[in-house]
Amino acid sequence: MVSSTSAITDLGSNFLERFGAASGIGRIMRTNPGGGGASESTETPRYRTWFEGYGISATNAPVGLFAGDSRKTWGGIAGVGARIVPGFNVGFSVDQSRTDVDVPLALQSARIDLTQFGFNASLDAGPWTWASAIVHGVGNINSRRDTGFGFATAGYDARLDGVLSEISYYWTKDQNRIVPKGAVEYVRAETGGMQESGGLFPVSATGATVQRFRVLVGAEVGHYWIFDKKVFDLSAYGKFVNNVMQNFSDTTVSLGNQSVTFQGIGESQYGADAGASASLSLTNAARLYINYDAKFRAAMRSHQGTFGVELKW
Repeated sequence: MVSSTSAITDLGSNFLERFGAASGIGRIMRTNPGGGGASESTETPRYRTWFEGYGISATNAPVGLFAGDSRKTWGGIAGVGARIVPGFNVGFSVDQSRTDVDVPLALQSARIDLTQFGFNASLDAGPWTWASAIVHGVGNINSRRDTGFGFATAGYDARLDGVLSEISYYWTKDQNRIVPKGAVEYVRAETGGMQESGGLFPVSATGATVQRFRVLVGAEVGHYWIFDKKVFDLSAYGKFVNNVMQNFSDTTVSLGNQSVTFQGIGESQYGADAGASASLSLTNAARLYINYDAKFRAAMRSHQGTFGVELKW
């Protein structure tokens, strides 16, 4: 259960940060859609939709009583957005994912099916962009534990809520750009209590709650090329992460009259995020892109790959 609550929190952060950043850092295609200095007012497409598929691989080293785990996630995203007036954009997106969590030292595993709904908005004011996103997620968790005399299984629910706000400054020269940015993020994840069935000595456990508030500061650098009426863009980013506040409820596991309490496990206070993106705009109305995102913490490593297509009209 400790691994499941942590995984839900991280999935919320991943979606929140990608979705929130997409409304602000995609500015190059809003303010210069043709790649040739066209003004934003000449941009014809007002609406857009996007579809993404992604995979995440993450590992957490053992810490105290926590045995460590490995996680594999596959998911898909569909979204729609609109330019309300020049410089102001909104979007809505749905993320459906499945995560397999393996805790080999504890002979345990779990599968998490999570659906997340997100809303974002961005406002451009000169070189500045303010972007915000909110996310709500609901999911189901099915756990499996090898007792040596059969498997003990359980099912329980999960939910999460998160909000992110980011400010960035868009500096450009010729076809190059540097985008310093800072963001604050809050995520709260909750899992329900569970009761195992089957196996030898099935146990019960109380629900768990995680709250995390953090600050992210970094920058994106990028360059685009124009050829045959197409725009090819490459970018990379780095962020410093400070988990200012992390609160974890204890989880009590009971077998009959005996019980043991486990403390929640969070990230190290400081860490770093990094990534890169390649984008090919086939026309003003069609774009293909791939993203790579990595997270580095004291006891955790995470790598995510994303492929997407965006259509405008």
